Amino acid sequence: MPHSQTAATRAGGARWRLPAATALVCSALLGALVVATVSAHGAPFGADRALHGWAVRHRPSWAVGAAVAVTVTGSGVPAYLLAAFGGALARPGARWLGALAGALALVSVQVPRIALACRLARPRPPAADWAWTASGHALPSGHTTTSAAVAALLTAGAYRAVRGRARRPVLMVPVLWAVAVGASRVYLGMHWPTDVLAGWLLTASWAGLSGMFLVLLRCRKTAAAPSVEGEGP
Repeated sequence: MPHSQTAATRAGGARWRLPAATALVCSALLGALVVATVSAHGAPFGADRALHGWAVRHRPSWAVGAAVAVTVTGSGVPAYLLAAFGGALARPGARWLGALAGALALVSVQVPRIALACRLARPRPPAADWAWTASGHALPSGHTTTSAAVAALLTAGAYRAVRGRARRPVLMVPVLWAVAVGASRVYLGMHWPTDVLAGWLLTASWAGLSGMFLVLLRCRKTAAAPSVEGEGP
């Protein structure tokens, strides 16, 4: 194997450690939050009650309207369209394949989310405090998990598609959007803050594992390429 290719393979091999560490840390934090929630029998924590109460007391009609406009983009058809767009950006040579991969990636994070939510069955805040409609269990927040996963896909796609000075501000847009969607779930009274935190931790774990897998897969392809090229009579 050429020296340059060996160095590239080693560098790629080192890059899997950051997503792996992210997945490990976030999974541990999520596990701790789940244990605490189970120990409290699903009841909200002190910080949950305090932040929920503040949100309910500070909801002028214009702010509610803005929060609703943000929250509806974090799930359903809009979210899957954005996920497909992010996947298409990441695969410039095969847009349709990338779009399909983006949509399937979003499905893959929904499976553990739904399983965990059904297992915990944490109740939402009182329906009288809701400023919009909601269904299902509370933890982890579905809109939060979905929008964060979409943001990860959009960020990955934009990183490959955008160059120069515009890259950094463009990369911030999906992140800020996902944060806004998660915050809107608390502001509209439909989730406890720790439901949103759980959604972010779950998505960070998923993104870390996905990133580690992709890096290792790329390293394997890089290592196999020279041996294939070197074959001959």
